[in-house]
Amino acid sequence: MKDEEPIILRRSEAYIGVLIDDLVSKGTDEPYRMFTSRAEYRIMLRQDNADLRLSEIGHSAGLLPKECFDGVQKKIEEMSAMSKFLGSQSIHPEEFNPHFVSTGQSAILQKTRMDQLLLRPGIHLENLALVSPALKAFMEGISEESATGAEILIKYASYLEREQKWAESMAGLEQIRMRADFEYRLVSGLSLEAAEKLDQHKPENLGQASRISGINPADLSVLMVHLNRKS
Repeated sequence: MKDEEPIILRRSEAYIGVLIDDLVSKGTDEPYRMFTSRAEYRIMLRQDNADLRLSEIGHSAGLLPKECFDGVQKKIEEMSAMSKFLGSQSIHPEEFNPHFVSTGQSAILQKTRMDQLLLRPGIHLENLALVSPALKAFMEGISEESATGAEILIKYASYLEREQKWAESMAGLEQIRMRADFEYRLVSGLSLEAAEKLDQHKPENLGQASRISGINPADLSVLMVHLNRKS
């Protein structure tokens, strides 16, 4: 049988990617437990979006049946439709204030987009649907799971964007390869402790080096300068 192409899941895509990368790049002297705290992209690696993150990979590998994949695609379409609706529809003060001010929310002085109101703590889609017949009618054609997914994306948009940018910058470090015989002790400006840890773990790239305990941003900067001089 012809060898299949390996599936490599990055740390920003799945917890198993975190687990495998930790064991490969850091090793372990004791039983390894996969805590969520070991992942630096915990907002992206949520339980509710596992299907969105991994279904395409699973389907391409022949692990996910077409009907399941189609179901995830429908969820994505519904979430997109829900987000567009919330970004295009507004609620007027006379609709919002009588219901929400009594619950401790600040009054609005002009019509406000629904997605902006969702950014407020304590306000959810079901609350807005109570004062907006248009939203209530639209949600009847959307699954509860899709509506909740769209709400989460809106509420955490700024945090998700920040994590995505960080993941992209780290992906750049993964492209900077390190030789197995790299002599870290000869790198000027690199601390002896950092050189010993790097020599012990022998990272394949700067991304792996950055995740070794005790390696700080200053050490990475020194390595990058050294590698640029050599290239």
